[in-house]
This record gives sequence, C-alpha cells and structure tokens, in this order.
Amino acid sequence: MINGELIVDNFAGGGGASTGIEMATGYSVDIAINHDPEAIRMHKANHPNTKHYCESVWDIDPVEVCNGYPVALAWFSPDCKHFSKAKGGKPKDKNIRGLAWVALRWAGLVRPRVIMLENVEEFKTWGPLNRSHRPIKAKRGYTYQKFVQQLTDLGYEVQTRELVAADYGAPTMRKRFFLIARCDGKPIIWPEPTHGPRDSGAVKDGMLEPYIGAYTQIDFSLPCPSIFDTSEEIRKKYGIKAVRPLAPKTLDRIGRGFVKFVVNNKEPYIFEGVLPFLIQYHSYSGKDVRGQKIDEPLMTLDSSNRYGLVCAFISKFYKSGTGQDLREPLATVTTSPGHFGLVQAYLIKYYNSGDGQDIKEPLDTLTTRDRFGLVEVYGTKYQVVDIGLRMLEPREQYNCQGFPDDYIIDRDYSGKSYSRSEQVKRCGNAVCPPIPAALVRANLLELCLHKRG
Repeated sequence: MINGELIVDNFAGGGGASTGIEMATGYSVDIAINHDPEAIRMHKANHPNTKHYCESVWDIDPVEVCNGYPVALAWFSPDCKHFSKAKGGKPKDKNIRGLAWVALRWAGLVRPRVIMLENVEEFKTWGPLNRSHRPIKAKRGYTYQKFVQQLTDLGYEVQTRELVAADYGAPTMRKRFFLIARCDGKPIIWPEPTHGPRDSGAVKDGMLEPYIGAYTQIDFSLPCPSIFDTSEEIRKKYGIKAVRPLAPKTLDRIGRGFVKFVVNNKEPYIFEGVLPFLIQYHSYSGKDVRGQKIDEPLMTLDSSNRYGLVCAFISKFYKSGTGQDLREPLATVTTSPGHFGLVQAYLIKYYNSGDGQDIKEPLDTLTTRDRFGLVEVYGTKYQVVDIGLRMLEPREQYNCQGFPDDYIIDRDYSGKSYSRSEQVKRCGNAVCPPIPAALVRANLLELCLHKRG
C-alpha cells in the first residue's frame, strides 16, 4: 500500500502489468486477480508481497477485498482473443467479450481514482453478436460506446490511445489499445515516447533514443543447428522436436528472408567486435569447418585469414512474412511456442573465382551445404556455407517484451518447473511492462516513490 491507497491488478496473468507498475512505483501491487492457477503461481513467484486471488473476476467483491481502503489504481487486461483479428472469422464468446464490464463494477463500488485498461486495437469494435456468435456489422462499436458512456456517467473522464511498446523502450513492436479513466479531477496525461525508428528525424536530432533492436536480447552463444542436417544424432544433441527436414514452406520462408536480410541488405547485421563465435574455414568442400569462442585467444592465423562472420535475422513462422532485421524491435509475441526462429547464415571470406550456386533460387531447391552463393559485406565478398535455425528461447521472448532480466519464468513460487510452452504462453498474454510503467509515472507520480529493487 502506498500513501494509504491500494493498487489492484485484475486479469493479472503472469505479471506484465504488475511488473510495469512496480517498475514505476517500486512497490508490488496490493491485489492480483486471475482465474488461471498457473498464472497466479508465476505471479506469486515474482510478486510475493501481493495478495493473490485465484478466482473469476466476477466472483470477487471489490468492497470486501479492499476492506475499506481507497483504491488509487485499478488495472484491467481482459481476455483479448475474442476481439483480436488473429481469431479471424471464428465464432466469438459473448461472456469472454464481456469481461471488460467488470471495470464498471469496480468503478461503481470502490471508485478507484484511476482506471487503466489494456486490450487489442479491435476492442473499439466491441458490439453485439448475432445468433451465429459473430459480430453484427451494423452495430460495430455499439457496446464499446456504451461502456465508455457508463464510465462517464459515473463521473470519470475517459481517454483512449493506441501505444507501441517500442516507443517506450521495449524491444518489441507490440501495439495495444489503452484506456485511462480518472475521477479525481486531475488531467489524464499520455507519456511522450522515449524511442523512435533509427532513421527518424527525432532520433537523428537526438530528441529520441533509437528503437532497441531484438538482437540485444538474443543469446547468440546458443547452438543453432543447420537446417540441412536431418540426422537423429543432431536432433537429440540440440533437443530439436520439430520434424526434420523442414517443410518446403518453412524453407521457402527462410529463403525469402535470407535474400531480404542478408543478400539484398546493404547493411546486414554483423557481429562486429564481440562475435559470439568465429568460424575457421580450411576446405573448399565446406566439410571442414572449425571454430572457437571469441573470449579465447585466437587460433593461429595463416596467410589466407579464413575466419568467418555470422549474420542473422529472425524468421516468423505464424504468417507468410519473411521475417525481420534483428536491429528492429521484435514483432508482437504470441502465446504459441513456435512463432519466432533465429536464422543464422554462416559467411566465409571468398577467395575462389567461381560464382557458386545462385542463392536467389528458392531455398527449398537447395540440397547441399556447399557454397550457396556470394554475399558482399562492406566491399568484401563472403561465401555462404551453411544456414542454422533455432527457435527463440522463452527468456529471449520475455526480454523482448520488456520484462526485467531477473523475472522468474521457469518455475512457480513453490519451485515447480514450467514447461517451455507454459512459459511462452504467459509471455504472449502479458502486458509489456514498459507501457504501464510509463502510464503510471505520467498519471500517478505521487505513487512513484522508489526504484524497483
């Protein structure tokens, strides 16, 4: 409790909003509510001083849980999947779409000074469903307008905006709808962005920091096995569960991303100065590739100086996109464990006069690891000798969402381990902490007394 007032996180999930609030205030939220036992267990591991309620938000009596104390902030992140365009034209669940109404219950019973609500952009289209459980186009946004009007009728000023997490220092382009309602007579303040695109005038003029690239959160020391190696031994060594060889569509997607981010990229991302590893190439056959870690003394140099570089980009598997440059913030993280993969192209300095195989051909036609083509990096030609692929680790995804490095994601408060899929599920559902942190600092500065410990 801060200054005698409570902070409540409804739909608390794994703790994204709570962590953001804690980043701003230095204190854990007082009350966290979620119906999912596993989400509450992760939340409890990271916010042990919070009072947790593992119940439906509708089963909670705001008057009872607040016990007479005033509420400074009530945060709401109702389930968004039945608004999201990602659900496509599938039937919607009226009850899930109606979860946001619980904010009105809190407003009417305990009157929080400030209410903040987060959801997907399509939340503004909230309207009634027909008998097939699909939105009635003619009444698109009707229920949303009623929701805002009822907050207004209760004496709240209401404003909404769509915010991008990358604008506030998170390495992800996740974009979400935010609503702020307050009844204490103070103005609603929307925090100014602190970051922007690298090539924007504001960044060039020093007014904003450049977007934080995804590469800052990726552990390049982890093994990235070849996409062409299908042996059972390699699969076991690297814990690869996916079927190898990769599906033609996956290879094609990797190929198109490779052409875009490596071959045709005027400034491909190269690990300069702090390479996680080096490749030492001593054979034109491509079968004798040796390497070393960068923190070890360099192996004996010979006259050919055949040390390779590593170039990488991220491939998105959940849609037809070719991927993204690592220097850009990560695209929106979802609940699926297999949506983002790191693709690494192993580049070797090229000394032969041959042109090799044309890598502009679709990648799924490539059947060998030998020299796929040429890449020119800052005037120096390199031979592509292999392409590696691994999925992003849960920790990398959480860090790209803006969670602090010390956030516990692999176990609950009792020490029970979480599977990889459980970890990623919590991440995809989570609010990006930097945004609630910025919103709280802008609107409730009197609560921001300490730094997060």
